[in-house]
Parts: sequence; structure tokens; C-alpha cells
Amino acid sequence: MFTPQALHEQLAHCAQAPVWWLGLSGGLDSMVLLEALTQLGKIHSLPPVVAIHVHHGLHPLADKWVEHCEQQCALRNISLHIKHVQLEPGASIEAAARNARYEAFASLIGPEDVLLLAHHLDDQLETLLFRLVRGTGLRGLTGMPPRRQLGSGQLFRPLLGWPRSELEVWAQQQALRWIDDPANTDARFARTTLRHQILPVLRQHWPMVDASLMRLVEHVAEANSLLDERAAEDLERAQLCAADPWLQPWSALQLDVLLSLSPARQNNLLRYWLQLHGKRTPDHRQSAAVLDQLGAADDSQPVVQIDDYQLRRSAGHLWQQPITGVAAGVSQPLAAFGDTLLAGGNGVLCMRQAQGGISYRPGNWHIGYRQGGERLKLTGRPHRSLKQLFQEAGIPAWLRPAVPLLFCDGELVSVAGRWNAEAFSVNDDQSGWRLEWQPAAQVSLP
Repeated sequence: MFTPQALHEQLAHCAQAPVWWLGLSGGLDSMVLLEALTQLGKIHSLPPVVAIHVHHGLHPLADKWVEHCEQQCALRNISLHIKHVQLEPGASIEAAARNARYEAFASLIGPEDVLLLAHHLDDQLETLLFRLVRGTGLRGLTGMPPRRQLGSGQLFRPLLGWPRSELEVWAQQQALRWIDDPANTDARFARTTLRHQILPVLRQHWPMVDASLMRLVEHVAEANSLLDERAAEDLERAQLCAADPWLQPWSALQLDVLLSLSPARQNNLLRYWLQLHGKRTPDHRQSAAVLDQLGAADDSQPVVQIDDYQLRRSAGHLWQQPITGVAAGVSQPLAAFGDTLLAGGNGVLCMRQAQGGISYRPGNWHIGYRQGGERLKLTGRPHRSLKQLFQEAGIPAWLRPAVPLLFCDGELVSVAGRWNAEAFSVNDDQSGWRLEWQPAAQVSLP
């Protein structure tokens, strides 16, 4: 049976959080959580509780729901944030509203803060059934996680162990007032059908279905734990630990290690690697497209786009990058030697006085980028094409347009400090300028 003290036990692990944020819709579940936290705050030392109400603007009574939340929070001396959101156009209103909510939550919570959401056992069962009928993978069969990272804080669902019926009994005992969202009975929404038609029939014919489904969640969680252990072992072998500072901003897997694994382990490693970086894992079709590209020709540079990122095969690796790719550089004049923010958003070209490097001479200095056919005469070596230098250093083709080139009066002087022209080079015991390119990983194309 639900009680505030039982809730307090669930919250013990996050008792040191700077703030407890409460997602408050004004419905039964979140009002139970609001009232229980208020009662607990009178007898226990709790972190400050701050409520968040997300105004989607989807229903004519949405403003009334805001008023309800304001009144209920004022009665309990709880601070309330109202976040107005606009939904992205798409096929699913439910999905768009959910995405908007979580973006709003993430924008407010701070480091180490905890966001409390009032999902209960019935919500978990509906989620599980919904994913089953959509053909989810093993990870989907674990349902909603009790806790996970959200923004710079943590999300926690402390009511997952209680069915809605128990929460409603307690709410009635406390004489709580709550909102009944018409969407919860709207047959257009898939979850409504599961809640009011499918789940009641299952319970009628199989009274133990709730316990059976939750047992399935436990078994799947155990299986996923074993898969994660294997994926962690594979990742230790496959992950690129780049010594090259130009490559360090981007995460990558080594193709030779990936190709040595069975298809099942390739897929398992791919999903694990992406989850570690906070990316949505690809669906079955997208995973198949990525794995099909692993054996592509070295010069084909295949790319698969997934939500807000892309996976690119290049230079013997599978790279994880922003959806826009890596910004190509934009030519710009060099007004003075010193640290220069690159106009294309591709990082910073650092220029410091030091022993060795290049010499300064009067002239028209500018930062440019590869156009094709560039050549460089290195000290004590014959002319080499820029393409040859990149290939020998293992610089992938997608990064080359972002590498800044320093010119004086149209003559190539330095390739981001890594290769310097003999005519401008100074000995290590002489005063000069040293260049270093610091690439930017998260950039947008101009």
C-alpha cells in the first residue's frame, strides 16, 4: 500500500541532491507525489522541492490546468515553474509532446539535481505492451528506467512500484483535487486503447499478468546486463584511443576489430557505444544500414544519419559525428599573429611565440583551406602534396576541409602547425612562432 514513508524510502538514494524538481501535470499521479513530498517535508529534512508544469497548448483548458497547479503549489508553499513549449510537427502528437516535455525539464535542472516523475506501475505495463506490439528489442523490454541521466542532472521515477489504484485510494483519503486530462480517454491515442481496452481484458483472463510482465522486465534486465558486459569488453578493444590531437574530439571504432566480431556482437557493441555517448540507438533498419557499410570500399565514405547525429565510415574507422558533419573552414585574413577563432566554426588556430616553428615576415597573411593541388616543401625533404601528407598521417577525408592552412602572399607556409614550409621554418634554438590547431567537435556548417 502506498504511504509517504514508503516513498521516503524510495527517495533515500537521492536525499543529497541540491534540488528535487517535480514534473507536475496536475493529474492524479503527480498530485499524489506533490502532496506526499509536502507531508514528508514536515517531518524529514528534504532537498528544496520545485515543481515544473509544461504548457503544451494542446487543449482549450490548458490555461485552467496552469491555474490549478499554481493554486495547489501555493497551498503547499512549493515554487512552480511554468514552461510553454511548441511542438515539432510530426506524425505523433504523443511523441512530440513527450519530447517537448523532456527538453523543457532538461533546460531547468542543474548539475546533480533530481527530476521526480510520477509514472506508476500501470504506466510501466502500458509502456511494455506498447513496445511489444511495435516489435521492440531487448532493451525496450526493460520498460521505463527507474532512473537515468537527464541534461546535467538525474531523472527518477519513485512511484513505479505502485499501481494507479493504490495511488487513487490514498489521494481520496487525503481529499486531493486533480485534473482528468481528456487525452487519457481519447481513443485516438494508442496508450488509451492499451489502458482501457487491452490491459483490462488481459487482467480478466490472466489475473497474474501484471506480475508476469514485471518478471519479464527483470529477466530482460539481467540479459541486458550480460550483453553490456560483453559489449564493454569489445569496446575496450575496438574504441579508438587517438594520440593525434586532431582526432581526439571525435569518438570512433576501429573497423578491423568490428569486422572480427559476429554480426550479433557488432550490433550489440554499436548500441552500447552510442548509449555511452547519450545517443538514441538506431532501429533495426538503421542498424542494418550501418553494419552493411562496414565492408564498403575504403574510398566510398558511406554515411548513415540517425536523429541528431551520423555514423561515417572512413580511414579504417566508424566515426560518430554531429548530423551536420564537421564544418569546412572559411578563408579569413590574419590581422595579427595570436590565437585566432576560425570563421567556419571549426576551432581555434593557436599561435604562440616560442623556440622553433615559423618565422614572421611582412606580407599578406591569411588562413585558407584545401582547394586541391597544394604542395609543401618540407625542411630537408622534397615537395609533397597535401593529399600525400594527409594520407600518410591517417587524417580522414571528412576532416581535411576543416584543417586550417596558413598562407603568406599566396604561398603555403604551414598546415596548422603540423607541417611547415622550409622557407619559413626556424631552428628549435631560434625564436619563432609555433602553431597548434584545436578542432571543434560540435560545429554547424556555415
